[in-house]
Amino acid sequence: MKYNWQHPNWQNFLFNDTVIDSLCMEFALETGELKGLVDSLSSEIQQETILQFMISEAIKTSEIEGEFFSRQDVMSSIKKNLGIGDFFGQIRDKNAQGIGKLMVTVRNSYSEKLTEFTIKQWHTILMEYSKRVSPGEYRIGVEPMQIVSGSFGKEIIHFEAPPSSQVPIEMEKFIKWYSDFEVKATDIKSILIKTSISHLYFESIHPFEDGNGRIGRAIAEKCLSESLNRPVLMSISSTIEKDKKQYYESLKLAQRAIEITDWILYFSTLILDSQKNAKQTVLFTLNKTKFIDKFKNQMNDRQNKAVLKMFENGIFGFEGGMTAIKYVSITKTSRATATRDLQDLTEKTILTPRGEGRNRRYNLNLIT
Repeated sequence: MKYNWQHPNWQNFLFNDTVIDSLCMEFALETGELKGLVDSLSSEIQQETILQFMISEAIKTSEIEGEFFSRQDVMSSIKKNLGIGDFFGQIRDKNAQGIGKLMVTVRNSYSEKLTEFTIKQWHTILMEYSKRVSPGEYRIGVEPMQIVSGSFGKEIIHFEAPPSSQVPIEMEKFIKWYSDFEVKATDIKSILIKTSISHLYFESIHPFEDGNGRIGRAIAEKCLSESLNRPVLMSISSTIEKDKKQYYESLKLAQRAIEITDWILYFSTLILDSQKNAKQTVLFTLNKTKFIDKFKNQMNDRQNKAVLKMFENGIFGFEGGMTAIKYVSITKTSRATATRDLQDLTEKTILTPRGEGRNRRYNLNLIT
């Protein structure tokens, strides 16, 4: 069996672009609608919305690779690198600091030319605190770079990347391909095709010892933003993470041939779904703003702090709901005060209770 990179001139991928004709029209409508929605927001809400997307992308792109960071650490890192807020908080996990900084760097440099130096710089940021790899350095050594699953002795090889000695020349060709593939902001089809291939192409080279998935998804975001002439508002990784099995299966099949029509359709659909999900996130941020404006004068400082904390998890909600114990932890108050505050929030229809006694939980009443 041959892998894509084992074909001569393998970067000349073959595909039938008519498979995304109807999808292109839908994407154009969705991205236009979202842009109009975001443009109508105040600068403060726009900043909050952008922050939510960056946090989601940072967390989910890491989870795909089996790394789990606290939302607080990631948010603190992103805020620190954006230079917003007067309190950044302690970042307990240094790796969360790396992924947060990468999200900001990719977004801020979306219009700059993509180079090998850029990609190595991103890897240095991502892997700055890693003890396993050399940040910003392509892999070396004679051992094959394989994507493997299964128990010891029963391993299944899904993909084997080009040997390390070949990586520098392959990356040089990748950057040339990327630069030569020029698109117009109005040509949605070419934009989706270039973004789909750029991710597949980079993942097939797999130039680093670790971090290839996260860098590859950053390249897809950069390609989309650069092509559309504006930073995109979406989290591709959040959509991938919902069905990782499908993502890896589609990638595996695409890496075994240079005919990639199915991959173009899969990844373009993924981008469209991410755009649709983005609209829901923007609407959530709007609802949050309206909610806070409506009730902020009815809450004391402790209650405001707790309610804002409940909103932090975005459209995914505050896991497990608010409890008296969580309220004590967030507001640093007594159990008796926490109980009174929560009862008061319930009477004002700000929170909706469920369960009794020790199982009592409170959710935000967003339909008020």
